[in-house]
Amino acid sequence: MAPEGIRTLDLRGRSLSKSQYQSVLPRARLDVDAALAAVKPILERVANGDEGELIKLALEFDGVAPVQVRVPKAAIEKALAALDPKLKSALEEAIKRVKRVHEDQTRNDKTTQVVDGGSVTHKWIPVDRVGLYVPGGNAVYPSSVIMNVVPAQIAKVSSIAIASPPQKDNDGLPNNTILATCALLGIDEVYAIGGAQAVAMFAYGVDGVCEAVDMVTGPGNIYVAAAKRALRGKIAIDSEAGPTEVAVLADESAIAREVAADLISQAEHDVIAAAVLVTPSIELANEVTRELKKRVSKTKHEQRIRSALSGEQSAIVLVSDIAQGIDVVNAYAAEHLELQVKNLDFVAKQIRNAGAVFLGRYSPVSLGDYSAGSNHVLPTGGCACHSSGLSVQTFLKGVSFISYDEKAFKDISENVIRLAKSEDLPAHGEAMSARLEDE
Repeated sequence: MAPEGIRTLDLRGRSLSKSQYQSVLPRARLDVDAALAAVKPILERVANGDEGELIKLALEFDGVAPVQVRVPKAAIEKALAALDPKLKSALEEAIKRVKRVHEDQTRNDKTTQVVDGGSVTHKWIPVDRVGLYVPGGNAVYPSSVIMNVVPAQIAKVSSIAIASPPQKDNDGLPNNTILATCALLGIDEVYAIGGAQAVAMFAYGVDGVCEAVDMVTGPGNIYVAAAKRALRGKIAIDSEAGPTEVAVLADESAIAREVAADLISQAEHDVIAAAVLVTPSIELANEVTRELKKRVSKTKHEQRIRSALSGEQSAIVLVSDIAQGIDVVNAYAAEHLELQVKNLDFVAKQIRNAGAVFLGRYSPVSLGDYSAGSNHVLPTGGCACHSSGLSVQTFLKGVSFISYDEKAFKDISENVIRLAKSEDLPAHGEAMSARLEDE
């Protein structure tokens, strides 16, 4: 076994159901219940506290106490002024591409004429106020600022706030590149607060500091996910994002060094990040293992990557053929799924479950993380079986507006009364018949 220890899981010759595949495929085990218990006192402290309590929490969990929780607008503008011009250009190009894709996700109101004089109009109305979380632990994610803010702006959310952890090396402010990206997007409500306490601040609001929001979106660690779970209902959330994951479905046509590089790129995020190769080619599996052995030792975050690749959440999965591989990846429902196969169009049409699908060797996950135009805030942990990534739709509510005139009302009233009686809800029927009584 290579030093990085990625294991092999042999599923050749096994015809399993979706649930059976899910029971044997690699997945990180997260004790969300323990995290919920850990964040409960934090949520209570924020709910009953003030800005001083937020600053204490920042010192406890981030090792630095910001002078104030809300970042001064001057600090945001200063960060933009100091931004490297080439990085600024790269961020602006990413913003342009993400806007282009997300502008095509807008929804139009639709009126359905049910009968003459009776119509239902379905309108898409933006959430009033959102809190967007941008991580700042092992790595800093200005790209997550873009992925959260752009769809919210296109949805026409009127009030947008961002929270990101304070940094020891930046005088208790969030990372300067994050601040500069906020400036590029015209966001000046930014808070130097991270973790569960940031989610709680958004959910409860803190007098004189931050008004409560209606929705919180954005990825984070297990404590952020636990806080979102605990507060769901008080606020809407996008998802309980878990550790990042990539699955690569590849046949003998794939290039081993590229597959290995893609697995490493996601393992770089976290020691519990998942990297999974699904292939019918033993030759490719062996070549990828050799490439991992060569490449991991040359990476900046070698130990983190080794831990991720050797963890229970990562594996090379051998299948009998691409048809079985399709079943496997549909059961796994990866956050990121790469297809590196000969019959690309044919295989792509059979993919049902993935946060985002990357087609061919020139569409790696790294492209989607930054500048493809797609959103990188995606469902993890198998949730792509039922959930979508962040989009303009995330920030919109569908509301029906019903309008019936007198004739249309009278034409249907008898049916409504009959249905109400069948459900033993006579007052429902009486609300109809009251309108038929002579004054």
